[in-house]
Amino acid sequence: MIKTRIAKRYARALFELAEEEGKVDQIGSDIKALADFFAANDDIRTGLTAPVTSPEVKAKALDAILEAAGVEKMVTNFLKVLLEARKFAVLPLVAEEYSRMADEATGRVRGEAIAPIALSDEALKKLSAALSKALDKEVVLVASEDKSLLGGVVARVGNLYFDASAKTQLERMKDSLTKG
Repeated sequence: MIKTRIAKRYARALFELAEEEGKVDQIGSDIKALADFFAANDDIRTGLTAPVTSPEVKAKALDAILEAAGVEKMVTNFLKVLLEARKFAVLPLVAEEYSRMADEATGRVRGEAIAPIALSDEALKKLSAALSKALDKEVVLVASEDKSLLGGVVARVGNLYFDASAKTQLERMKDSLTKG
């Protein structure tokens, strides 16, 4: 709970700075990429968050990583602030919260398209476009597979659920036939 509040404060500060500079999406993609990098590299993350590692060693390691990554100067400064404040462990939460703020500010919503087989990029784009039109917001979908579906697709966007699966269609047809 405390980590979440801390992450929200840091994310809000970064978001406001990015908004002032007109770099909301660029900063967001840099923060997400770095959060993913540190999540995938346990040794590096542990070294940067361990209390036994000296602040100088941590700073040098972070500088080397950020230089190689070639991220925005604002992101570099932000991560240095997190490191100096010993709050580097909240970076994944900061990235999530920043993404939520950026989505909210741009009128974008995220969702999931679930199908029995992998959806092509074209199919995902068409579904996203149809949902964007229906919801009057930009819808960004990620695809996932669920072998228990017979066919069709199920989409979740926020708290909305769109079910165009074959199973649901068959159930509706059955109900329609039994009710006359």
